[in-house]
Amino acid sequence: MKDGFSSKVGYVLAAAGAAVGLGNIWRFPYLAAKHGGGIFLVTYLILVLTFGYALLIAENGIGRITGCGPIGSFRYFCKDRTGFMKSVRWGGWINALVPLIIVPYYCVIGGWVTKYVVALAANPIGKFASKSACDAYFGNFISSTWEPIAFFLLFMVILVIVVAFGVQKGVERFNKILMPLLFLMIVGICIYCLFLPNAKEGFVYYFKPDFSKFSYMTVVAAMGQLFFSLSIAMGITITYGSYMCKADDLVSNVNQVEFFDTAVAFLAGMMIIPAVVAFGGKAAAEAAGPGLVFVTMPQVFANFAGGRIAGVFFFILVLLAAATSAISLLETNVQTVCQELHVSRPRAIAICVLEIIAIGVITVLGYSVFKNFHPLAFIDKYKNMDILDTLDFVSNNVMMPVAAIFTTILVVSVIGLEKFSREVRQDKKWYREYLFQLCMSVVVIPCLLVVLLQATGLLQ
Repeated sequence: MKDGFSSKVGYVLAAAGAAVGLGNIWRFPYLAAKHGGGIFLVTYLILVLTFGYALLIAENGIGRITGCGPIGSFRYFCKDRTGFMKSVRWGGWINALVPLIIVPYYCVIGGWVTKYVVALAANPIGKFASKSACDAYFGNFISSTWEPIAFFLLFMVILVIVVAFGVQKGVERFNKILMPLLFLMIVGICIYCLFLPNAKEGFVYYFKPDFSKFSYMTVVAAMGQLFFSLSIAMGITITYGSYMCKADDLVSNVNQVEFFDTAVAFLAGMMIIPAVVAFGGKAAAEAAGPGLVFVTMPQVFANFAGGRIAGVFFFILVLLAAATSAISLLETNVQTVCQELHVSRPRAIAICVLEIIAIGVITVLGYSVFKNFHPLAFIDKYKNMDILDTLDFVSNNVMMPVAAIFTTILVVSVIGLEKFSREVRQDKKWYREYLFQLCMSVVVIPCLLVVLLQATGLLQ
C-alpha cells in the first residue's frame, strides 16, 4: 500500500512546510523592500488569491486524480492523445526536473544558514556590527573550500534522515512538530522588532502602499515569488496531492495551505523590514537585496539590545523554514525516482543523494575553485552569473513558468476545465470555482509569458 498522509492536519502542515521556506523568510522580504513595501504586498496578495490559487488547485487535483507524481500524472492524461495533446506529457518531465535542480543549491544555502546559527551562538555579536565586517565574514566563508562543503553535507544529512522514515513517520511527523514551532518563533521575533527604536517607520513602509513605485516589474516580481512561496511548478504539490485520499476535501485543504503560507510570508516581512528600516532607514531596506539575511540582518541584531539571542533565534527560524521546504523537494524527487525507475525507496534515496552531492559540491566550489566559471557567459545579460545564481535563474525564471504553462494546458485542454472542476469539488460547494476557471482559461498563461519574456530579456 502506498505511503500517504495520515490526516488532513498532516497534509496541511506538510504542504505548508513545503511552501514555507527560504522563499518566504528570505526572498519575500527583500523583494517587498525592493519594490515599494506596501504596494508589493498588495500585488502579491491579489496574485495569491487568483493566479497562485488556481495553480495550487490544479496541481493538487492532478496528483489526487492519478495518484502519481508529475511524470506519471502527465503520462496518465496524455497516453491516449495524439499530436500536440500527446506532447503535453513532456510537461511532467519539466515539473520533475525542477526540484532535481533546486535541491542541491537549496542544501548549499541551508548549509550557510546552519553556519550562521553556529556563528552567532559562538561569537560576540559585536563581530557583526558593521557592513564591512558582515560582508567580509560571509565572503570569507563561502569562498573557502571545505567549511561550506561540510555545512552543506550536514544540512543534506538532516533531510535524508527525515525522508528515509517515509511520508507519515518522516515528512508528516517532522512538519507537525516544526511548523507550529516555526510559527511561534516568527511571532516572537515580530514582537521583538515591534519594540525596536524607530520601528514605526518600518511598519508604515511595509503596510502603506506607495502607488508611485508600482510598475509591471512589481507584478513580475510578485509572480516569480509565488512559485517559491506556494511551491508550485516544481512537482511538490502534484506529489503531495497524490498522497491524498479520494474522499479528502481538496478545496478546503488548499484554502488552509494558501492561508498558512501567505500568513508566514506576511509575518516574515513584518519581522524583517521594520527591523532593517529601524537600523538604517528606508534606503537600507531597499538596498539590502539578496544579502538581506546573511549581511544586513546580522548588522541589525548587532546594533540592538538583546540582539545576540534574537539573532540566534532568527537563524534557527530560517534553518527550520529551509529544512521543511527542502524535505518536500527531496521527497518529490524520491517519489519520482521510485515510480519512474521502479526501485525501492532506499535505493531511490541513494540515487537522489548522489545527485545532490554532485551538483551541490560544484555549486559550493562556484565561489572558490570555479569562481571564474559562468555557465551563461554566452548571454551578455547573464555573463557574470555564478553557478548558484544560474541554477536559481534557470529553475525559477525559466523552467517553472514553462512547467506551469504545461500544467495549465493539461487542465484546460487535455482534461477539460469542466471535467476537472467536477473532480475537484466532488459534489461539495466550491465558492471560488468560477474564479479558478477564469484564471486557468484567461489569466495564468499570459502572466507566465510575461515572466518568461522578462527573464529572457525580450521585455524590459
